[in-house]
Amino acid sequence: MTETELLYKFLKFGLVGFSGMLLDFGVTFILKEKLGFNKYISNSFGFVTAASSNFILNRLWTFQSADPAVAVQYVKFISLSTVGVLLSNAIIYLLHDRLKWNFYLSKLISIAIVMFWNFFASYFIAFGR
Repeated sequence: MTETELLYKFLKFGLVGFSGMLLDFGVTFILKEKLGFNKYISNSFGFVTAASSNFILNRLWTFQSADPAVAVQYVKFISLSTVGVLLSNAIIYLLHDRLKWNFYLSKLISIAIVMFWNFFASYFIAFGR
């Protein structure tokens, strides 16, 4: 795969990620602000909802996977995403709880950082490149 093809996949991954970010923020906001859930539980639910949506879109569009072992691929993707959510929560803890930054700014920064982990983990492990 050329650098251009890899960049194209990364851009597609980013677009899928953006749709996931909107879903993530929406679920997090509803759970945290409207239903009063703990911010880390809300963040985790938002992340898992977005990760599931992202799996479907990345499988079909970004990586165009035809692997018949969808369940195995999903488990790999979610497992790798779990590492991402742990990293996300650690970043939010550092920026929001320790440095007192705005929660949603902290979440946005965590998404930007975790995106790189998720792309390369997906590319090399979940979708088996």
